[in-house]
Amino acid sequence: MADLFDGYVLGQQWDEMFCAVGDPRPAYAGLFASLQPIDGEELAARADLLSQTYRDAGVTFAHAGEEQPFPLDIVPRVIGADEWDVIERGVAQRVLALEAFLADVYGAGQVFADRVVPRSVVTTSAHFHRQAHGLVPPNGVRVHVSGIDLVRDEAGDFRVLEDNLRSPSGVSYVITNRAAMSQVLPELFADHRIQPVDDYPTRLLAALKASAPSNVADPTVVVLTPGVYNSAYFEHALLARQMGVELVEGRDLVCAGNQVSMRTTDGQRRVDVIYRRIDDEFLDPVHFRPDSVIGCAGVLNAARTGRVTIANAVGNGVADDKLLYTWVPDLVRYYLGEEPVLQNAETYRLDDRDTVEWVLESLDQLVLKPVDGSGGKGIVIGPRADEKTLVELAVKVRATPRDWIAQKPIGLSTCPTLVGGRIAPRHVDLRPFAVNDGEKVWVLPGGLTRVALPEGELVVNSSQGGGSKDTWVLSPPRPVGDGDVGDPARDLTTVEFTPADLPDEPSVPDPGPLNDNALAQAQQQQQLSEPQGGAGC
Repeated sequence: MADLFDGYVLGQQWDEMFCAVGDPRPAYAGLFASLQPIDGEELAARADLLSQTYRDAGVTFAHAGEEQPFPLDIVPRVIGADEWDVIERGVAQRVLALEAFLADVYGAGQVFADRVVPRSVVTTSAHFHRQAHGLVPPNGVRVHVSGIDLVRDEAGDFRVLEDNLRSPSGVSYVITNRAAMSQVLPELFADHRIQPVDDYPTRLLAALKASAPSNVADPTVVVLTPGVYNSAYFEHALLARQMGVELVEGRDLVCAGNQVSMRTTDGQRRVDVIYRRIDDEFLDPVHFRPDSVIGCAGVLNAARTGRVTIANAVGNGVADDKLLYTWVPDLVRYYLGEEPVLQNAETYRLDDRDTVEWVLESLDQLVLKPVDGSGGKGIVIGPRADEKTLVELAVKVRATPRDWIAQKPIGLSTCPTLVGGRIAPRHVDLRPFAVNDGEKVWVLPGGLTRVALPEGELVVNSSQGGGSKDTWVLSPPRPVGDGDVGDPARDLTTVEFTPADLPDEPSVPDPGPLNDNALAQAQQQQQLSEPQGGAGC
């Protein structure tokens, strides 16, 4: 029987599984041993079953204008307890600093008076909304859900690529990946103590209820979706169902007297918290785009008067602008009085003439990113770009340097991946998801690992042909003498994989006659309809 890892070649990047060929890192020792008895044909057959499971269940994403099954690689990614402790602390720290920054931006503005961040960085951001100024959430939380994109550099250190604080997407894949993997490779779960991910909907619902107006004893929470034509609709439906709340569209809501209600068969019912998956610009046609047909007129006024909570808050995008990203380490020190646990990638602001000129001379050695880009779109990886692309890029950068940041390339870490019937290294990143209930920032153990499936590719986004992996966070060893040591199942992830978890067709109202404007606006909500990130840089 041929070894699954025969021919596995280590590159210069950090490999997640191996220190050297055939020598697994401690966190991967158990997985490596468990995979050894499985031959290539059997693993490929199980991978086909995994793919068929997703196809039948309707776990899809939009790629090249078509709905396709989301590729899930059968070899999981493993993160040891000590490494996860660093990630968990670093993500929570970053979220708290950005929460404080947003409160300051839409409040007193002390961060500008103290010259920590130039006011112009905020006022020139496309996602700064003066309409949110002075709007204070009931429990002070603006970033109820966040996704912090991480990569591991050549030295094995995790670095932050970007922060996603508007409507970070992809957690549905974390939940469904685990459910599917536990059915296709149950023996692997029996041999590992893996922290569970299935309590995310419960945590999210508790955080949303905690953010409700203070005078509401039993808050009504809804998930607001752009509609069935949006590429992330599967996630919206999954979260609503697992939280046990209503999934609504803008046309299901009505705002009168600064009170938001939803239409039901029994009449109108008050809404206290809206977990919206609609971009700011389309949320309220009174304050933003007047042509929006997928939002709810007056909802921002209702939030201002404290009658409803919008999660995540309007205007959060100013804090995940990629230019502001370069100041986040300073914000951690300023607001928390701490040193950052997680470092940024090495990044250059194009805020002075000398830096701009140096970047223009070094385009073939750098990675250029548009500050408000998403989904890997607009990124130019200099060392891989042709001359025509670099010339066009230089024109854009020189015309509007505020719209770009430059980064030195990072060799994204690689992880064993089943490709064409064999195991080969492929580049990966990681998006941990954090939920803030106002008392604590809880980080979902593992998050979404995205993998670039083409050989040598650095862009991991699904819109660019990437896939995902189930991400295992190992529980720390139990202390010797633990009274429950005879019950190993206590620490194992157990997931029942049923049609209820992955519906063949989400139960939704008839969308009615196709309205070109509604369709276009629903599809336009791509800013975070898939996990962001981009190149390993």
